[in-house]
Amino acid sequence: MSEELALLEFEDGVATISMNRPAKRNALSVGLIDALHDAVKSVTARIETGEIRVLVLAGTGKSFCAGMDLRGVIDDANAMAGMLQRLAQVGMQIRQLPVPTIARVQGAAVGGGCGLMVVPDFAVTHPESTVGYPEVTLGVCPAVVAPWLIKKIGAGRARHMLLGGGTISGQDAYDIGLATHLCPADQLDAMVQKIAANLATGGAHAMTVTKRWLNELDGSNEQPVFEKAWKLSADVIAGEEAQQRLRKLYG
Repeated sequence: MSEELALLEFEDGVATISMNRPAKRNALSVGLIDALHDAVKSVTARIETGEIRVLVLAGTGKSFCAGMDLRGVIDDANAMAGMLQRLAQVGMQIRQLPVPTIARVQGAAVGGGCGLMVVPDFAVTHPESTVGYPEVTLGVCPAVVAPWLIKKIGAGRARHMLLGGGTISGQDAYDIGLATHLCPADQLDAMVQKIAANLATGGAHAMTVTKRWLNELDGSNEQPVFEKAWKLSADVIAGEEAQQRLRKLYG
């Protein structure tokens, strides 16, 4: 695991994975996605020993995650597809952890970053944060994040967000159920710690069985859906419309 790109901390039964590209607002590069994958594997191993009861997913610096960083791969269809596939796998990894998970969201959570916000069981943010899915504006299909968003806020609201594009405030995100908790920005850490401490007191076996059952009920275990999702996104992003818009964006 790259210690530079994904920081991993353990304290009092709580594991924290922090995306660590603050200068890039934690935009998801190939390296960062791979580091997240490795970090979740490390957490999984400690969960199996009973050491870890809760996972917190966070980002260093001013933003949680600014989305996919396609600067280095826009002319490489295979590399883009690999990034999308790996991101889909990381989402499944986090969702299927047998312990409760919390996203600590400050600043921006956009595109793939907003996807990582809604995969965990809980999401804590502040009223001034910026969240959303601007992919269609860039000619990109948000297929990888769509299943998680639908499970979080329902198909109707997800349709509005994904087709409408753009972003909303943390307050609006909380109002529609995208975030489960809202607090002032300077109280994010305290709120996350409080939620994590409370969750860690639950019965470990009861929590595992409940999570497994909830995942079965809402379709979180349906691997073919997520396989199709990253392939759809990869096909669209490799097309001329997306390529023209991305080249213009990245200059």
